[in-house]
Amino acid sequence: MASSGFVQAAVLLLAVQLVCLGAADADQDTGTVIPAESRPCVDCHAFEFMQRALQDLKKTAFNLDARTETLVLRAERRALCDCMPTNSLR
Repeated sequence: MASSGFVQAAVLLLAVQLVCLGAADADQDTGTVIPAESRPCVDCHAFEFMQRALQDLKKTAFNLDARTETLVLRAERRALCDCMPTNSLR
């Protein structure tokens, strides 16, 4: 369940990257070329953004996994209590 959310988020990030690359190609078509010396900051910011997004995804996946585990244990306990007679629990 958590891995499905992780995959969806990864696909979303990939789509955003593709859109950004398409915008970069459009800028190059107009004839404005930015020298490489002035671009490292943009690349660093993009890398930092992607790193933070990945950390957020990992945290979300962990939280979902922990929540799922809690709900499964609660359901198992409820099913166990339903199978046992009430007087045997004391």
